[in-house]
Amino acid sequence: MTQTSENVTWLTQEAYDKLKEELEYLSGPARTEIAAKIAAAREEGDLRENGGYHAAKEEQGKQELRVRQLTQLLENAKVGEAPAAEGVVAPGMVVTIAFDGDEDDTLTFLLASREYASEEIETYSPQSPLGTGVNGKKVGEDAEYELPNGKKASVKILKAEPYVG
Repeated sequence: MTQTSENVTWLTQEAYDKLKEELEYLSGPARTEIAAKIAAAREEGDLRENGGYHAAKEEQGKQELRVRQLTQLLENAKVGEAPAAEGVVAPGMVVTIAFDGDEDDTLTFLLASREYASEEIETYSPQSPLGTGVNGKKVGEDAEYELPNGKKASVKILKAEPYVG
């Protein structure tokens, strides 16, 4: 599980190990593989019209971006569970909201970063419009967030419980 607070990213040991393993692969074997692809494509001749070369260079750029993201995330990570008060919306909490106060129109989701998204429960990032709007709110409070069309939406916090996955 991932929880961000005060520039610290809290990760479970499992999530930390998974991200560290991905970083080690991308920093080692994956770099060697992409370098070999680029070298092979370069040998095909004119680079201006070489689709394989350009695709490999683009893949390399995306891979290096992910390496930087993972490095930064793991540098600021702490393994363990961040303190989370039940009843207060925070990353790592399962949140149930009611749209416009209508307790028949509800949504339950995990507030966590995309590194922790799973098929078990819908996950919203704390940086998403909904995540930003509900973060820090208490059960019973109303929260407002901005929709993609620029309009505001209102929700009521019904539950906020630690995710036990």
